[in-house]
Amino acid sequence: MRRGSLLPFLALLFVSACRDATPPVLQSVVERHVTSVDESDTDSRASTEAGQLRVATFNASLNRDKAGELIEALSTGDHEDIKTVAEIIQRVRPDVLLLNEFDGDNQGSPGSSLAARLFQDNYLSVSQHEAEPMNYRYVYVPTVNTGIASGFDLDNNGKVVDTPGSPSYANDALGFGRHPGQYGMLLLSQYPIAVEQIRTFQTFLWRDMPDARLPDDLDTDEPNDFYSSEEQAVLRLSSKNHCDVPVRVGDAVLHVLIAHPTPPVFDGPEDHHGRRNHDEIRLWADYVSPDASSYITDDAGHAGGLGEESHFVILGDYNADPFDGDSTNFAIRQLLEHPRINASVPPTSEGARTHRFATQGPGAEHQGNPAHDTADFSFFGKGPGNMRVDYVLPSKQGLKQLDAGVFWPVWDDPFAKRVAKASDHRLVFLDLEFIP
Repeated sequence: MRRGSLLPFLALLFVSACRDATPPVLQSVVERHVTSVDESDTDSRASTEAGQLRVATFNASLNRDKAGELIEALSTGDHEDIKTVAEIIQRVRPDVLLLNEFDGDNQGSPGSSLAARLFQDNYLSVSQHEAEPMNYRYVYVPTVNTGIASGFDLDNNGKVVDTPGSPSYANDALGFGRHPGQYGMLLLSQYPIAVEQIRTFQTFLWRDMPDARLPDDLDTDEPNDFYSSEEQAVLRLSSKNHCDVPVRVGDAVLHVLIAHPTPPVFDGPEDHHGRRNHDEIRLWADYVSPDASSYITDDAGHAGGLGEESHFVILGDYNADPFDGDSTNFAIRQLLEHPRINASVPPTSEGARTHRFATQGPGAEHQGNPAHDTADFSFFGKGPGNMRVDYVLPSKQGLKQLDAGVFWPVWDDPFAKRVAKASDHRLVFLDLEFIP
């Protein structure tokens, strides 16, 4: 749970003005809020052919507590919150998009899912409030650790729960989930995914990270013993999965690094979730550091990380704010301050900046810039406040940031309440250009 991001909600709409069929009411909002967006922006495919593309991440809250419930909702085409999620995507029109908290299933072809197909066919391919339909030709759905029974009492409450469906089962699973696939990931792309070159790190054990921040049982003298040696032998670092997905954009290859670390809350003084969140973020920091990545072994048994010349972008909800919230040692700074990552110009939104709890209630004591927030955790004044937790972080090597934004309407915009109801997170995007 943390803070988040930039540009007036519909500044990004204006960037996409030639991409969308924008209703008059939304167009008027665009005209009110845009200050410095290039009006010459054209169709996303044309811009990408010129070496530019839009990359985005969005925790769309398309998760359900029971297996199959998301498929049921996606089958009708008339679920209002899902229609809103689709409309946001249709208006922003990312070329590459990661959706977090999109439940996985085993009913599709390898690397895809039935839910992914239904979302495309019944929502994205259908105009939502006159927005132009969006068709993603390439899809990747990784398997995840959420909802996989561990066989151990990982929350140390004295019980091993191995029957799916309850919060107790979720706490004992390899990643918090009431059923296998809950809180999964969906990657959508307009450009070919090099499937044969995808690297996944789903089974990498937490204990195999050098100097891992394994939690400590505070009632004993032994270090790092919250989990027994038997539990450490099965406990994976990634609460969902960490995936390096190469996308071919013309002659270039963009390594899209996707993940969704566990929230650093819902634990005790041992901070087992906060420590795991920290090390999940650290995995990518080490992966893009040639001098620190030799220990990282993927699910195929290959070791090492990205080379110095690789182009990459890190996407996802990382549940960590650089200034506020409960993350361990402000864990996201491992990426924001990384010498190979360009985090110099955070995305912003006017909607976050002017949110009623940005400077009062739960947000009054926050240190971060409220315009950078990407998630609404104010919970009507009873939560920890808005935070920046969702990130699109490109490499300095080979990529230039052209623009950035967060799709967060100001509250008097007609779209704002629907956006807030659909998800507590907002879509974050960057426009990037490949450079020599």
